[in-house]
Amino acid sequence: MDITIHTTVLPHTDPDASLAFYRDVLGFEVRSDVGQGTMRWITVGPEGQSDISLLLAPPAVDPGITDNERRTINEMMAKGTYGWILLATRDLDATFEKVQAGDAEVVQEPTEQPYGIRDCAFRDPAGNLVRIQELR
Repeated sequence: MDITIHTTVLPHTDPDASLAFYRDVLGFEVRSDVGQGTMRWITVGPEGQSDISLLLAPPAVDPGITDNERRTINEMMAKGTYGWILLATRDLDATFEKVQAGDAEVVQEPTEQPYGIRDCAFRDPAGNLVRIQELR
């Protein structure tokens, strides 16, 4: 089989704030931005990796989602327990400093984990957990 990861999705509550975080703080390029107001679908991705994208999308807009499920999603997003992503960098300390300088909410400073990974964690403007691992 020849299968690759093309796009993954994270919800946003404020498309402009999410766009600023992923573009201006993390340095991702904007690939598309469609819709208007809070109903925007924004595709971003790391420069030089055009085959991998992150879609920032309004949450719970699928017509198959019930009102109860929509409430649950909104509650989980408010607590920061709904969406998350793992990123990687060769220079974790420099990346941490840059993201922290962008006023992102720090969840964990660079830490050597007992399972052999050194990483840090932030929350994006929608409350999604963004963990950044150090490549060794």
